[in-house]
Amino acid sequence: MHKKRILIVTSEFPPQPGGIGNHAYYLALYLSKNGYGVSVIADQRAVVNREELAFDAALPFAVTRIAIQRPRFLMYFNRVVKTLSGFKNSDYVIATGKFSLWNVAFCSLFYKREKLAVIHGSEVNFKSAGLKQSIGISLKQFERVVAVSHYTKGLVADLNLTVSVIPNGIDLEKWPLADGEKADLKGYPVLTTVGRVSSRKGQLEVIKLLPEVLKRYPDVQYHCVGIPSEADRFMETAGVLGVANHVIFHGALSDGDLQGVLQATDVFVMLSTESATGDVEGFGIAILEANALGIPAIGSKNCGIEDAIHDGVSGFLVDRRDASAFNRYISRVLVAPAPFKKQARAWAEQHDWNQIIKRYIAFLS
Repeated sequence: MHKKRILIVTSEFPPQPGGIGNHAYYLALYLSKNGYGVSVIADQRAVVNREELAFDAALPFAVTRIAIQRPRFLMYFNRVVKTLSGFKNSDYVIATGKFSLWNVAFCSLFYKREKLAVIHGSEVNFKSAGLKQSIGISLKQFERVVAVSHYTKGLVADLNLTVSVIPNGIDLEKWPLADGEKADLKGYPVLTTVGRVSSRKGQLEVIKLLPEVLKRYPDVQYHCVGIPSEADRFMETAGVLGVANHVIFHGALSDGDLQGVLQATDVFVMLSTESATGDVEGFGIAILEANALGIPAIGSKNCGIEDAIHDGVSGFLVDRRDASAFNRYISRVLVAPAPFKKQARAWAEQHDWNQIIKRYIAFLS
């Protein structure tokens, strides 16, 4: 019996940033490693896409990029045409990301294939009733639905679907525990958040808690790594609160430089919030990457981070407005860093893609 041919239709894909794209890439890579014939349909996201083409050429599976076109509806039309073609040559179709859910559900009206939808968070949390309903109708066309966290599963509870939870994964080989070269970061303790500087990633929430942290730790430094979309606005707030000298925005860093920053970090923090448009943290993969290096994390409750942190073991979950609890958990990590380092790494190992992929393969068998 031949191994199934898998088509993955995704709204994001590396080398451009994005959690959905990162997940789609590893899903494709590890299915390919396990002998499946994998093909991917993804959008071209850079106008001059030499980097994308070079990235795709090095992969052990085929990637079809939907070219950027004006007017925009031509691009949408092309997505559907390419997806219909992909259906014909596939045994199983996986959709991940907002438009992909609509697209694959529509194409399934013409070709009957087994289908799996992967939901992350924001694409099932629209504030527009019409958009939310359209996603619900689409999800009901899928034989299986996988959510990356129990929080995300809860966002579609009203649809009465059977939803399995498979957490996000990391490639442990990229995050070796052995001490690498640490970045020279000033301050103690060093707190770090990795992710686009935005309301969803919660950097502003950490800044709001710094005045209280300073009472116990006057030399604390908060380091933010990621595309600085709202950094200027957040720094204005830091200035008003009198903590601007304790906040550093690094911008986006290479993998090597990022690991150097994390190696010099005492506590990883991610106090994610829901944006006005319904953009939410579906999991928090950056937390596991820090854990892999032995860095414990403090993250906010009431979002997908609840699945990314083993509370009291790999770090702590906290109400993002509870400054006293935030301070208390920082202290608990600093007082006994060795067990937290060990437990954080062990938690990350449970999320290695070599383990996570087995749960997806179980659906394909």
